[in-house]
Amino acid sequence: MSDEATIENKFLNRLSDLAKVNDPIENDLYVKYDVKRGLRNANGTGVLVGLTRIGDVVGYEMKDGEKIAIPGRLVYRGYDVADLVKDADSNNMFGYEQCVYLLLFGKLPTKAELEEFTAFLGSKRVLPEHFTEDMIMKAPSSDIMNKLARGVLASYSYDDNPEDRSIPNILRQCIELISRFSTIVAYGYQAKRRYYDGKSMYIHNPVPTLSTAENFLRLIRSDKQYTDLEAKLLDLAMILHAEHGGGNNSSLTVHVVSSADTDTYSAIASGVGSLKGRRHGGANIRVMEMMSEIKANVKDWSSESEIAAYLRKIVKKEAFDGSGLIYGMGHAVYTVSDPRCILLRDKAAILAKEKNMEDEFNLYRIIEKLAPQILYEKIGDRKQICANVDFYSGFVYTMLNIPQELYTPIFAISRIAGWSAHRIEELVAGGRIYRPAYKNVSSERAYVPLADR
Repeated sequence: MSDEATIENKFLNRLSDLAKVNDPIENDLYVKYDVKRGLRNANGTGVLVGLTRIGDVVGYEMKDGEKIAIPGRLVYRGYDVADLVKDADSNNMFGYEQCVYLLLFGKLPTKAELEEFTAFLGSKRVLPEHFTEDMIMKAPSSDIMNKLARGVLASYSYDDNPEDRSIPNILRQCIELISRFSTIVAYGYQAKRRYYDGKSMYIHNPVPTLSTAENFLRLIRSDKQYTDLEAKLLDLAMILHAEHGGGNNSSLTVHVVSSADTDTYSAIASGVGSLKGRRHGGANIRVMEMMSEIKANVKDWSSESEIAAYLRKIVKKEAFDGSGLIYGMGHAVYTVSDPRCILLRDKAAILAKEKNMEDEFNLYRIIEKLAPQILYEKIGDRKQICANVDFYSGFVYTMLNIPQELYTPIFAISRIAGWSAHRIEELVAGGRIYRPAYKNVSSERAYVPLADR
């Protein structure tokens, strides 16, 4: 490090110390002023800030003012997501595109409507002329989520009518983004391989007749090859991640930014920025890191006693990252079960058999069984805990040979459907800018002129 850089670092460290000393707020003040930290009530439920017809996350019922835990359900426009998955399976079709239609338009499409809409999505997957070269290849990023956010904002410059706030125009913009997200992510990944990893870069053209899941696997693989089971499993993951109510951090972000009456690209890019956060979209990567350590330190993957002993070390902060957390366990709403986890786990079992990874899959199953009790032993909280979707999604992506840097971008490729629906809903039904209150707890001070300081 040069002398100049050393001096600058010392200066920034000094400023950082000033900033940290200035900002702490005593915990008792939050109680005194009844502050809903994280927009959550004292019982863990979310503060009600809006109404939606798009989706619902059901994990409990309220009886006589108390939360009663029930098996989790995820609802899209009034339909249980399990029924959407079952319908896709029974018809041997890719179901994500049907979910997009349902979320945007509030109704299940007829066969003809679905075919017409799917064809329209497919026709929009190719990026605008020169976009790949100028916006992706000339400014590669080591993080694909940052590249995706930049790609969304850059799309404004390729739109002939970016500021029109009419619903038909916003719907056009959203459909184009839904269609192109997978292409932007895939090309961003290829640029990252070339410029950061020193590996070969493969730029394939998307095929309009393929589903979103098929196209994505085709674009990230050098040989463009994938099996039907692989594509259907990725499609399932996308269905389960397409929407999760208006209160999740990224969807709320889209609501808040849209309420300011900004353009579509700014609103959706804000959702990408939120989802990138490790407390939101990056959780399955932490699960995979934890599982790698467990696999390295547990000799017998079928031994419940050996696995339980290591999980207790993690909870006691004696192993893994010292956080005391078993990643992939627990959810803000689901307690008895996360329906996304169950649906993904059941399909993952099939691919695990095909990939000869049943021993690893069984390890996950044992941890899913043991972790809630071990966490209860440590925490003593009687709240039920279940595995969430992040517990299995990383394992699924591993079986699909998808690199970790694409886990969160896949989440975004899926969730753009829900974000788009929430943006339109905010503009149609909201009509008021979000403006929550913050209580100022600092005292006023007499100003001291510069010469007297």
